[in-house]
Amino acid sequence: MGKNFSHRIRTYLLSLVFVTVGFFFHTETNAAHIVGGDVRYECLGYNSDTTSVRLRIILTIYRDAFTTGANFDANARLGVFRGSGNFWNYYDEASLPFEGSSDVPIEDDPCVEIPSGIGVESATYTYVDWFPIIGQSYQFVYQRCCRNGTIFNIQNPGSTGAAYSVEVTPEAQLSCNNSPEFKDFPPVFICAGQNLEFDHGATDVEGDIIVYSFCAPLTSGGTDGATTPGDPNSCTGVTPAPTNCPPPYDLVSFVQPAYSPTNPMGGSPQISINPSTGVITGVPDLVGQYVVGVCAAEFRNGVKIGEIRRDFQFNVTNCTPLVVADIASDSIVAGVQQEYIINSCGETTVFFENLSYDQANIQSNIWSFDTDNDGVLETSTDWDATFTFPGVGEYFGTLILNPGSAQCSDTATIYLNIYPSITADYNFAYDTCVAGPVAFNDQSFTGADNLVRWSWDFNGEDSSEKQNPNHLFATPGLKQVGLVVEDNNGCRDTLVQEVDWRPVPPLLIIEPSSFIGCAPAQIFFNNLSSPIDSTYIITWEFGDGEMGTDISPYHEYQDVGVYSVNVEVTSPIGCKTEKFFPNWIRVEPSPTADFYFSPEEPSVFNPLVQFTDNSDNAISWQWNFNGEGTSFQPNPTYEFQDTGQYEVQLVVLHPSGCPDTITKIIDVEPKVTFFMPNAFTPNNDGQNDTFLGKGFVDGMQEFSMTIWNRWGERIYDTDDPFSGWNGTKNNVGEQSPTGVYVYHVNYIDPRGERVEISGHTTLIR
Repeated sequence: MGKNFSHRIRTYLLSLVFVTVGFFFHTETNAAHIVGGDVRYECLGYNSDTTSVRLRIILTIYRDAFTTGANFDANARLGVFRGSGNFWNYYDEASLPFEGSSDVPIEDDPCVEIPSGIGVESATYTYVDWFPIIGQSYQFVYQRCCRNGTIFNIQNPGSTGAAYSVEVTPEAQLSCNNSPEFKDFPPVFICAGQNLEFDHGATDVEGDIIVYSFCAPLTSGGTDGATTPGDPNSCTGVTPAPTNCPPPYDLVSFVQPAYSPTNPMGGSPQISINPSTGVITGVPDLVGQYVVGVCAAEFRNGVKIGEIRRDFQFNVTNCTPLVVADIASDSIVAGVQQEYIINSCGETTVFFENLSYDQANIQSNIWSFDTDNDGVLETSTDWDATFTFPGVGEYFGTLILNPGSAQCSDTATIYLNIYPSITADYNFAYDTCVAGPVAFNDQSFTGADNLVRWSWDFNGEDSSEKQNPNHLFATPGLKQVGLVVEDNNGCRDTLVQEVDWRPVPPLLIIEPSSFIGCAPAQIFFNNLSSPIDSTYIITWEFGDGEMGTDISPYHEYQDVGVYSVNVEVTSPIGCKTEKFFPNWIRVEPSPTADFYFSPEEPSVFNPLVQFTDNSDNAISWQWNFNGEGTSFQPNPTYEFQDTGQYEVQLVVLHPSGCPDTITKIIDVEPKVTFFMPNAFTPNNDGQNDTFLGKGFVDGMQEFSMTIWNRWGERIYDTDDPFSGWNGTKNNVGEQSPTGVYVYHVNYIDPRGERVEISGHTTLIR
């Protein structure tokens, strides 16, 4: 990645999401760890009769350093095949021992925060042997499952393996050719939205021409024998056996149409590879993981003599820049980040606000402006800066962070436009006494070509885009009227003035709640006149000698008659208007409702009540007995069906039609009567054999009765008013002798009052 951060970083997403490469991966026991690989060869010479060639095969595999997937194979299985095109025969299998691994260097970019816990390891396996020169190609292949399940651009990545191979053609054997060798492994991570420029070129010791292209990676192997049942040595197993799985191999399936072998990452512009240099460029703007394949074809004298291919995993993430030059501005140059436009309208001394970040990584900054457009720069090292310019014109400047420092630097480009001044102004006129619209007249001016926009705000009640509007306020008062004007340069100015709008209403509109009432008549006078509020003086004359000052008053007329009403309104600035309403309110006479009833204390024993009208000036009657019954007789009789308190209402009408109403509470009292006999004869003759109370006991509660002999012994008790004493102890023991006995009775009556009765009774045998 390049070092010039100011020219490279143009767009950033919000924050660093990518914490480790392995964070994207799901842990899989089928070795979800491979992020790339390639195979190349070296020619070590011929035998004495030039019938065999000695080759060194170099297999390089890359894996995540921080995943929990499988480690590098302890012994890599390298298959050797002979043939060409689509026809290959198994020739041999080599077991290449693991010789250790090393970390792929992460490029130190001083302008980007390197994520922690990120890394890629590489391991190289080497195989050396003699091979007969037979006029056929040799193909050396390493097959292994699997790739990371979170890869975006291919189908079923978690169960898709990889095949890394190289072909040694007959031409390469006869010329003791060495395959090209890729110079570098791609960066461990790249930043979304950055310009990518990576040299994926290769070197060739013979100086052959190399042509580069994006190509589809090869796939072999699967999850059999690991996460799915099956033979791990099969062509769909985690470690395909060369004897089972000869070339040719399938290509990975890209997610269409978004991705393809030649457009493996999308983006705009999409990444591309220079066919002559192998340099990969583009703007990968989509966060994620992508498999990319690169083929390097080797040509000698116009004839293709070989090809190497590598596939690798690009990890695109949101990056956090360490230093970003940023300023407060009016706009940004279209399509270009960090090129700011600032407009100043009429002010030649301009303040520039520094919004750069992260300040902990900014040791110094310098502002530079060609204030006179003469090539001579005026500078400032203040965090925020102020420059004075000679007048209207266009000026160019920069803000450089950490200039001339080994630390990361960044630059903001500033385009300053100083425009002629603009001034908002207006006047207004209206009739101060008669309510009507206010005429606003624009008086604004600008040093530019012309004014192009007017925006009026009438105290938040309404708005207008006209140059000279008229506005009628809905309510009186002190109004804040604002005008914003804009000229053809986009310069604006604002003026807010107060308009004291307090005229009297052009017409007094009064709506009484009723024009006819019954004495005493309460009338509400609803004042619908506008404009009017509490700052106005309102004077009412109701025609009965009474006055009022409310905007919309209530007034009660006590006497029968016809009344004229006058209302006068005075505005806060002294303007007056009034209106007289002759013979407006008529008050009719009303009756006086009253009644009495008998008996005055009705009860459960006497629920029939006689009602007698006692009203004055009544000609009709309507009785309502608690909603249970009605009557239109002047003196009705009504029998209540239960005890309790009842509302009885009487509505009477005067000959004028005016009503009056009275309501009284009728209490139909529930009563309990309970009497005890003074003697009884328990001789089983069927007459007076039990000592038992008599009476009306409906509604009685918590009853108890006890019987005591003359020695103070309780000989009987009960809580049932219908259960009596039969003259024996507790009604089951020996007979009590003739004599006088004491009784105590307790109960609660229907109104909740406790009643106690005590006395004597004589037992006679």
